[in-house]
Amino acid sequence: MKKRVILVTDGDENAQEAIIQACKTLGLYPLLSSGGNPTPLTGERLIWEIKQAPYDPVVVLLDDRGEAGEGKGERALEKLLQAKSLDILGVIAVASNTEHARGIEVNESVDRHGRVTRRPVDKYGEPEPPGHRFLEGDTAEILARFPEVRVIGVGDLGKMKGGDDPAHGAMITTRCLKELLGD
Repeated sequence: MKKRVILVTDGDENAQEAIIQACKTLGLYPLLSSGGNPTPLTGERLIWEIKQAPYDPVVVLLDDRGEAGEGKGERALEKLLQAKSLDILGVIAVASNTEHARGIEVNESVDRHGRVTRRPVDKYGEPEPPGHRFLEGDTAEILARFPEVRVIGVGDLGKMKGGDDPAHGAMITTRCLKELLGD
């Protein structure tokens, strides 16, 4: 049986804390070894660890630390998206201030107030202006190669001007996960 997986294009300490809190709330399995800035594990190692998880859905963090071009997080993300042995439920694509990022189109976004919108959001979780079609994020660009994957855009996990504070339930991260779970 394939493990169900949700991928997150962030892995810094704030993102890890938000994911841990949201996973506790929803009964999901956070793959803590995937956290880091950049992602410390290869795609192959992440697939192995996902398969060892005691339950699912498994939430995996992937981060490039703002590296230009294709970094460790993007290479691992691509490997996971290609893995036939996993059931990818979707990706939470985190916006950043990365310069020169082409960006990706998202199916929807969750803004810093927890509202679902069809527009992309910026790093602070604010909806981009009408006509702005792309969410800019350094690890997210690889997603353009996988148009069949559902992508939820969001601002910087664990932050967004306090709207996603893990000490208060990481409400925005939780909402993103619920969207991908169909709740």
